[in-house]
Amino acid sequence: MTQPDLPPPGWHPHLWHPTTQVALAAPPMRAVQGRGAILQLEDGRRLIDAISSWWVTLHGHAEPSIAAAIAAQAHQLEQVIFANFSHPPAERLAERLSALSGLERLFFSDNGSTAVEVALKIAWQWWRNRGERRDQLIAFEGAYHGDTVGAMAVGARSLFSAPFEPWLFSVARVSWPQCSWEEPAPERQEQAALAALEQALTLPTAAVILEPLIQGASGMAMVRPGFLQAVQERVRAAGALLIADEVMTGFGRTGALFACRRAGLQPDLMALSKGLTGGFLPMGVTLASERLYQGFISEDPTATFFHGHSFTANPLGCAAALASLDLLEAAPERYRGFEARHRPLLERLRRHPRVERPRCLGTVAAFDVKVEQPGYLSAVGRRLQSLCLEAGVYIRPLGNVVYLLPPLCLSEAQLERCYAAIEAALDQL
Repeated sequence: MTQPDLPPPGWHPHLWHPTTQVALAAPPMRAVQGRGAILQLEDGRRLIDAISSWWVTLHGHAEPSIAAAIAAQAHQLEQVIFANFSHPPAERLAERLSALSGLERLFFSDNGSTAVEVALKIAWQWWRNRGERRDQLIAFEGAYHGDTVGAMAVGARSLFSAPFEPWLFSVARVSWPQCSWEEPAPERQEQAALAALEQALTLPTAAVILEPLIQGASGMAMVRPGFLQAVQERVRAAGALLIADEVMTGFGRTGALFACRRAGLQPDLMALSKGLTGGFLPMGVTLASERLYQGFISEDPTATFFHGHSFTANPLGCAAALASLDLLEAAPERYRGFEARHRPLLERLRRHPRVERPRCLGTVAAFDVKVEQPGYLSAVGRRLQSLCLEAGVYIRPLGNVVYLLPPLCLSEAQLERCYAAIEAALDQL
């Protein structure tokens, strides 16, 4: 393979951008300011951030109350080692998230991948501490749980994980019976998946991990709540643990504060990140039941959960998360009512001849573009992104899957503009 001269024009000589092939991609746009749903670029353009900057900017860019909370905390306590210390912001955040989730214990980390890694390690070691060997983990086809090694192992085998296949531990997999508006309820597919799950659970299983209601990175693949409830019943019957990866779905994204609440699930472990701090600072948390926590309390030092990060429970991140929760609790109608805003606009768009499999849940709306070769590498996504940028709207399709996942502050006029830009772009394909 001939290697191009790098960097091409427009690329910084010292930066390495994520999930980006420099030889094929357009140079990055230079953002200089964010306000609400708008990104201001160095060249003067203003873009609607229709995907919340990779699903993290929950309330909008530079939300004043979160910025003020971070600034105030920075003058009080900016960082302290969390192995020998605690601090009020971490304690208040743990208390609030415990009350909201029904899970009593909270372990801090740095991002979504690490929150998942922590959940996997807790589940695995909990059984070890009990003296019970359960070697199997079960995940769902199409899942994405992050880019660290453990998170990749329980995610779908894909081009993201292919180079690292020798490092990934084996996981039992069950199909994900997704549905959309146009398709009949996938009852047969659900029954087949449940039968496969029952079979997998005949082996000693430590935990089952899932993304409740929506698999995000695999293309906004949605399932029915009843299917997830049936999964939970079988997991409980087998005595295994249930891990909910709410890194993307948490904090109102599905129309409920947590997707588990809307789906009728009560997991043993829950991973949260992305919208946790309102998009201001990187932080992850793993919530666990008191039963699991007690399984690590022992006079035997080897029962300790030996995991930690330098910035565990960073006070600035905790302050941001508390301010974000204040906003969510003050105006829950902003996330509860977003689906009703999406539906009429998506209903109109579904009439376009290139649109198929429209689907919507909470703040998330998605559809597939009809192409001969669907998938993550489909060129149609880059083409649609370019056309929408010309209309002042930033989207980042997942191959031939186009989705909107905007900040909660998005106005009705801005939402209509997003749909209009997508429709006009589809007309130009």
